[in-house]
Order: sequence, then structure tokens, then C-alpha cells
Amino acid sequence: MAIPKRYQKFLNDFPEVGQSYENLGKAVHNAGPLDEKTRALIKLAISTGARLEGAVHSHCRKAIKAGAENEELRQVAILALPTIGLPSMMAALSWIDDIIEDKK
Repeated sequence: MAIPKRYQKFLNDFPEVGQSYENLGKAVHNAGPLDEKTRALIKLAISTGARLEGAVHSHCRKAIKAGAENEELRQVAILALPTIGLPSMMAALSWIDDIIEDKK
């Protein structure tokens, strides 16, 4: 999984902030009993609800790396439908499909 160039630049330009951000990420992941795949699917869901295309792409890749199947990824988007509405769900589903199609 390639690290986005913008994030690499951020880490290079602000190494102390970047390290603190990465440490925070590790701390929140280790703050409870959820396994890696479940955490990745939850973060995908949060990104979906927030309509953050880049985050959906990133968390979709991380979920795949953690063992999530294509239909699990798509179900995250479908589950959001009653809460975020059809247009937002369709956008998230297309972003998930971007990654699924890219990995073929």
C-alpha cells in the first residue's frame, strides 16, 4: 500500500507533529479489545459518514489488508444508507469500488 505523497510531505515537513499523530493513532487502536479488521471497518464507516473520499480510500485499503472481503466493504456503505441518505451512500460506495477495482 503506497503512502500518499501529500502525507509523506506532511511527515517530512512536520516530523514531530507527524510522529505525534502516528503515536495517537497507535494509542487509540490499542485502547480497546477490537481486532484490526473490526477497527478498519469502523474507521471506514466513520469516513463514509463524514463523506471523506480520501479517508474512505485509505481505510478501505487498510480493511483489505486486515482481511476484509469486498462484500464486507460494500456492506459498510449500504449500512450507512438510512443514516446519511442515498446520494452520500452512493458516493461512498463508488469510492469503495475505486479501491476494489484498483486491486484487480
